[in-house]
Amino acid sequence: MSETSFVKSLFFGAIEGQALFPYPLPGLPERQALTPLLDGLRRAGDKYVDSARIDRDGTIPEGVLAAFAKTGILGMSAPKRLGGLGLSLTSAARAVEELAAIDGSLATFVGAHHSLALRSILLFGTDAQKEKFIPRLARGEAYGAFALTETGAGSDAGALATFAEPTTGGYRLRGEKVWVTNGAEASIFVVFARTSAPEQGKKPRITAMIVERGPGVSVVDTAHTLGVRGTSTTRVIFDDVFVPDEHALGERGRGFKVAMGTLAEARLPLAAGCLGLGKKVTKLTTQRAVERRAFGRHIGDFGLVKDMVAENLAELYGLESATYLGTGLYDAGPWDTTLESACSKVLGSEIACRTTERALRIAGGTGFSDELPFERLFRDARANLTFEGTNEILRCFIALSGMAGPARELSDVARAMREPVKGFGLLSDFARRKAKTAFGRERLLGVHPALAAEAAIFEEYVVELAKYVDKMLRKHENNIAEMQFAQKRVSGIVMELYAIGACLARTTRAMQERGEEGARREYDLCALFVGTAAKRLRDYVEACEKNDDPLRKAVAQKAYLDGGYPLDIF
Repeated sequence: MSETSFVKSLFFGAIEGQALFPYPLPGLPERQALTPLLDGLRRAGDKYVDSARIDRDGTIPEGVLAAFAKTGILGMSAPKRLGGLGLSLTSAARAVEELAAIDGSLATFVGAHHSLALRSILLFGTDAQKEKFIPRLARGEAYGAFALTETGAGSDAGALATFAEPTTGGYRLRGEKVWVTNGAEASIFVVFARTSAPEQGKKPRITAMIVERGPGVSVVDTAHTLGVRGTSTTRVIFDDVFVPDEHALGERGRGFKVAMGTLAEARLPLAAGCLGLGKKVTKLTTQRAVERRAFGRHIGDFGLVKDMVAENLAELYGLESATYLGTGLYDAGPWDTTLESACSKVLGSEIACRTTERALRIAGGTGFSDELPFERLFRDARANLTFEGTNEILRCFIALSGMAGPARELSDVARAMREPVKGFGLLSDFARRKAKTAFGRERLLGVHPALAAEAAIFEEYVVELAKYVDKMLRKHENNIAEMQFAQKRVSGIVMELYAIGACLARTTRAMQERGEEGARREYDLCALFVGTAAKRLRDYVEACEKNDDPLRKAVAQKAYLDGGYPLDIF
């Protein structure tokens, strides 16, 4: 994977404009290849899916899964020679978007099966592994699951206790996984286990392996969840299961790379699923706004209802722009989209929550009941805050991964200053970049002139980001990993900038192709999104200098000691 990254460049105060312009859109052949799948999903949804029943019964009927398997979605990105459709990540994400608008549980099932289990084998498997497992997964002859999380190892994958003991010809796998999506249906599990004994102060060697359901594999305790209730979320116990050497996935002892690589890619389709849910609920909201009457007129005529509808539309425009910029860069090949995918996932899950919450308010009291789908969609949206890495962990990941480059540069400069003759070139380059940040800013070249005001906001806050990153690194040095309040602000600025850049690129392309009037809807939504994002950026930047971080820490620490809320008015 290339180190060239649009988001990572922002941490240096640089703008990789070639990543934005022209905004990546699939060509006609790709759209034509995708159309049959989208049509098949809609037909299957209309004929087979009863979302209220799936939610009520807590399961997706096997007949429904079989019907969707026939559309090809279970293997949509697998090569045709292995039984798949051979779609790009962009097309696969668009299919997930469509599926999420049909049913959240179905989208979750396909996400675990395709984006995690199948894709991990496709990305890291040997040719023999692909030939053996991918056709079965692609055709729906077997369902897949991704078994990473444990009771004591959620986001901290390094704390895995499941152990695969090396033995003649393979491993003996012992341990327990929790929160395994598709656990009840899956017959092929991608499992992550320690392959080294615990040693004080040393990170465990983790190996990924493909495990087929059989003797020693037990699936127990399906969880009762807040949303996406149709998916099975289970514990899976591995009791002395023999795993042959040829089923080890990726390099031995490098399973963490398999997990992180798979999750990084999967976050873009997940964001697309959030987009599909948000679009569906906004469509239902606008219908409700013109159906429901109060004070002798439709509630959609009231300003505050229009305000919520406009907020939904603008946020979805920003999310759609960011998600498909990320998939387009991934498909183009030379870009590292690790942070773009993390940004899209966090933005997507939080925008899905906000759009469903606004919809619930517009629906009124009826929306709080199961008479209408709003309360179910509201619950389904919440799952995405945790899937593929919690948003809190991802905010820290975005900030620390992005700051790693500037931190290395500062370290290199410090060494060069000790040997100024040898490091002259490095010091000169560093000085030029710092001068540019101090006395000017990089320009966003290629943006449409009508978007000059919005582009200026983007350019201004790229400079602010670089200044803050530099200040934090100099102030905290090696302790920066513990400064999570600062990381939250850094990641917040970065995510807003990424979405703004995506909106500007998408809107520019629309205006160039259809003219300013022809792209009026895109311009209006872009201007609204950038305007509200600018307010959030201003708050982040102000909090960089003046905040109540110490007070928040103290209040929380006191609550830990007191065991809860420490006061009572009576």
